Amino acid sequence: MAARQTRKPAEETMQSNNPVFRRSEEFNRSGAAAYQGFGEPQYGGYSQPGQTVPEAPTRQGRMTIDSVVQTTAITLGITIVAAAITWFVTPAIESTEAIGVLSAAMIVGAGAAFILSLVNSFKRVISPALVMAFALAEGVALGALSKFYDAVFGAESAGYGGIVMQAVIGTFAAFAGTLAAYKILDIKVGQKFRTFVVAAMFGMVALSLMQLVVSLFGGNLGIYDFNALGLIVAIAGLVIGVFMLILDFDFIEQGVRNGIPERESWRASFGLLVSLVWIYTNLLRILAILQQD
Repeated sequence: MAARQTRKPAEETMQSNNPVFRRSEEFNRSGAAAYQGFGEPQYGGYSQPGQTVPEAPTRQGRMTIDSVVQTTAITLGITIVAAAITWFVTPAIESTEAIGVLSAAMIVGAGAAFILSLVNSFKRVISPALVMAFALAEGVALGALSKFYDAVFGAESAGYGGIVMQAVIGTFAAFAGTLAAYKILDIKVGQKFRTFVVAAMFGMVALSLMQLVVSLFGGNLGIYDFNALGLIVAIAGLVIGVFMLILDFDFIEQGVRNGIPERESWRASFGLLVSLVWIYTNLLRILAILQQD
């Protein structure tokens, strides 16, 4: 008797461990399922005498590279504008009161961004409004954080455009370099790589929350200090951010290939923004620590 071959269901071909894309049913469908309209009723078949066949509804547009670029430009633009406004409306760090205002902006912005990131990550139907709200909150937090770093470390790096400008340039360089490597080297993302990156990402988030809890009781884990341990953690965070970009590129490529709905461009832009912010904040810390030596 010939050996019986087994095949995995087609729907499993795009399953993901990435929480940003995991909740999107469209991202987890096979190309055939995507082409068939994601389970929508099919129209245009033969009808019985006297039976009225409903007209096919207008099919929504599909996600393309252009739509991802457009939504990413919107979310990134909101973040940059919000950061710039926060930078200019908050007072210069010259007094305890000014530091308090800047700290409040960081806490409120980061807290809102964290909550919205969870909502967007686990929401099945992506909401453009919530993605833009996340970009706004992230911009407020980044504007305050960047102003703080510029005040503390900016003078030492003024001849090179300032520590903030260095981090911004480095972030976009990392994005361009990762995208080039992904396309030129034809990087293939496997399940083990996805699992490792997502586990590492949640590990870093868990460490951050642990540091926050410990600090409330006057303790300190030292992972965010400006020392050797802090540098190691920041470099690890930067590497994880680059790996997150690779996951983003892979899922966008698969989504475009499978013809998922155009609204999913907002989910893709949300994932890219999370990765870029992750890279920027770690680069900022790395530059600050290196200037301490």
